[in-house]
Amino acid sequence: MTELATLKAVKRDGRDEALLRPAAGLEAEFTLIVDDKPARPEAVFGDPRGFLRVPLMHRTGRSFHLPTGAAVYFDTGVIELATPVMELERGCFARLARSLDASLTLVREQLDQWERRSGRRVRLQGFSAHYNVSPRQVGSASGRAHRFDRAAWLLAHILPAPVMLLATNRESTGVGVRPRPPRLEVTADYSPDWARIAATGAVVGGVVADVSRWTDLSLDALRRARIPVIERFSPCRHTSRRGWLARYDCYPTNPFACDPDEAIWSTSLGRVSLREIAAAVSLRFERAITRIADAASLTVARRILTGRSESWLDHAERPQAYDDVGRTKREQQESNAIGSSRYERVVLNTIARRPLRLEGSTWIPEAVRGWSRIVLRREDGVRREMPLDALVPYLQDWGE
Repeated sequence: MTELATLKAVKRDGRDEALLRPAAGLEAEFTLIVDDKPARPEAVFGDPRGFLRVPLMHRTGRSFHLPTGAAVYFDTGVIELATPVMELERGCFARLARSLDASLTLVREQLDQWERRSGRRVRLQGFSAHYNVSPRQVGSASGRAHRFDRAAWLLAHILPAPVMLLATNRESTGVGVRPRPPRLEVTADYSPDWARIAATGAVVGGVVADVSRWTDLSLDALRRARIPVIERFSPCRHTSRRGWLARYDCYPTNPFACDPDEAIWSTSLGRVSLREIAAAVSLRFERAITRIADAASLTVARRILTGRSESWLDHAERPQAYDDVGRTKREQQESNAIGSSRYERVVLNTIARRPLRLEGSTWIPEAVRGWSRIVLRREDGVRREMPLDALVPYLQDWGE
């Protein structure tokens, strides 16, 4: 596409948050513990600039972009990190997990420095993780919104078992699905393990991408697909935003407190264990998951879901790693081989404020807006907001 054609397409685009390509993103929330007592980050720091002494790009309100590409902000008493959006393709959740881990490392390093300045001790306690998937967009905006609602309801019956095995522990309370067009958001505990985050994301991404293409989004579709549906299970309303939550008390027995290998669940396919339900879901969506998962993530997911590796539900207590996240540097296996996505590179160029030549003029990136848009300023002060897709063709000559 030529520069002129690209810019004409951008002008027609309006402010739709949908991307041309299926995409994904990760968010993680952390409780702040100061001198062994929970504290609101707003009360301690004001905003992230209260402890971050690295170059930041303002995002919106009191939200800022780190040099790693992630956004950092305080949200209802927690510190939240949100990765840049990336294309939904093989290895994307390994890239997202690597991006989240690099951002967490930077935040932890800055907190270490704040500890030395203040003489106080600060811990980050893992709270929640949000796996965002924006599947291929079809139909009108209103039609997509209706499908997203129905898909979220169906996914709240499909995803909890594998997500429980991969990403929760004995103290967990639920797995949620929230429709947030143009994406679907799956909520669970934060996992203090880079590899498990990537594996969980790959399973979530594959299942969401596949289900979003189904023409029948009723529970009958699960029976025809031979996906076990637990009897007497009914998701409740999500505790935050619109959506559904597979909470512990939505089940006849608390699944987080049970032996995952005990066949106590009466389902549409007979009496089975939680791990057997998770394995059945993984098998049904194996092809879709394989299209999203890198080799390492696929291995981790398969081993946990089949019982060859332990789930945290196999432990009597929640691992201590949850209570001081990021303090000890974790090994980032294969991080150099994963590379960066095109969308991520656009965001990184934006945060670095690297100049871009368009229509014979120089434009300076100023901000990332929402899920998918970039604000640029021309030398004469004129501003333009462009979607990520329109900027991807210029990567070869833009800060590369």
